Amino acid sequence: MRIFHKFIFAIFAFSVITYGQSELTLDKAVNIALHRNTTLQKSMNSLKSVESAYKASWGSLLPSINAQGSYGWNRSIQPGTSGRTYTFQGITISLPATPSSSTDTYNYTAGVNASWTLFDGLSNIAAVSQSKKQLESAKLQLENLKQNIVFQTISLYYAVVNNIQLLKVKEDNVKWNKENLATIIEKNKLGAVTLADVYAQQVQEGNAELDLIQTNNNLEISKSNLLYYLGLDVLTNYTFSDSLTNQEENVLNSDLSAQFGNIDQLVKQALASRDDYKSAELDFQGAQNGITMSEGSYFPRLTGSAGYNLFANQIDNLSKSRTYSAGLTLSIPIFSGFNVDNQVQAAEVNAMNKQVDVDDLRRTIKQNLQQTYLNIQAAEKSLEVNKRNVASAGENQKITQEKYTLGSGTLLDVLVANSNYTNAQTSLINAEFQYIVLNQQLKYYLGVLNFKQYE
Repeated sequence: MRIFHKFIFAIFAFSVITYGQSELTLDKAVNIALHRNTTLQKSMNSLKSVESAYKASWGSLLPSINAQGSYGWNRSIQPGTSGRTYTFQGITISLPATPSSSTDTYNYTAGVNASWTLFDGLSNIAAVSQSKKQLESAKLQLENLKQNIVFQTISLYYAVVNNIQLLKVKEDNVKWNKENLATIIEKNKLGAVTLADVYAQQVQEGNAELDLIQTNNNLEISKSNLLYYLGLDVLTNYTFSDSLTNQEENVLNSDLSAQFGNIDQLVKQALASRDDYKSAELDFQGAQNGITMSEGSYFPRLTGSAGYNLFANQIDNLSKSRTYSAGLTLSIPIFSGFNVDNQVQAAEVNAMNKQVDVDDLRRTIKQNLQQTYLNIQAAEKSLEVNKRNVASAGENQKITQEKYTLGSGTLLDVLVANSNYTNAQTSLINAEFQYIVLNQQLKYYLGVLNFKQYE
């Protein structure tokens, strides 16, 4: 079994050494996500159609102008008659033969006609306002999506670096157990310790190797999750930073809860900065424009028209025969089978639902900020406690090891002390990266996560 453990450990050690040829930094990962994310690409494509709809809404305020021309040809053929002789009361009448004939006629027309909606109950003006809000909303949704992509990428990237840091702890733990096993075996040969200590240490070494394998698996899975999210080949080799940057160190040394202020200030800042909240408010305002558009059908509709047309039987005379026209058409709705009432009711319901969406999002923002703020406060305390635990556990491990070396302690005390030290290091690393991610999460919930620096 021990040989098997060593064999597995050698395989993973080799994979750790040879894995990775191209370095993938956080900035590079976020940049890739912003350029390869399919949801973002679809949203950018959809934005073009919203821009086109906004342009079309302005067109409804302008006259509609059409030019037309036509050409017609018609041939009429009359059959001829043969000569005939008729006798009536002794009188002979002869009819001469007539040849067949054909007549060609031509028709040419050209003209320009215009139609302009002068009043439709302000529906066209409301449509322009609605389209403008829909365009602004779509742009804000795109900005919010970019922030979401940045945050998700940051979270996945830090999960990789977190596991890299944990892997180093597990490797040190395996190394320590191997060295301790070698020391115990030598002491057993000298009769200083029992064979039971050797067996106990062998078990502990095997557990450390198994823990290393599991941690390495977690690392590979986190890498796969990140590469998949970035749209990259999960089997491609990449290297990652195994240490914290100066910026990340500064985050760990900062007091986030004091830096961002109290929860009430955070909520005000989020409601003023969140792109998705601004987008939801614009959607509600656009829905109100929809009510105005529907109510426009209650009012009379006034349309102006003008025309200039030419017609002739010969192309040379086309400009000689012409007509001018102008007019106003007033259409007064009297009864439409309650269709207008139904349209107005549907628009009002849609506006009410949009208002509910705004209220729900406001509550969600408050809840997310409250939970994140509380988590940051807990994470700050966790960092402080875990730093002390690492220092205490490390010192206790040294003392316990020295006592065992001098014969005044037991192997169990040594193993427990080492396990406590490894667990303390693991907890500290997890606490550090949790604190770093919470910093980015708070910025995301505040709507101030800067994505432009990665584009």
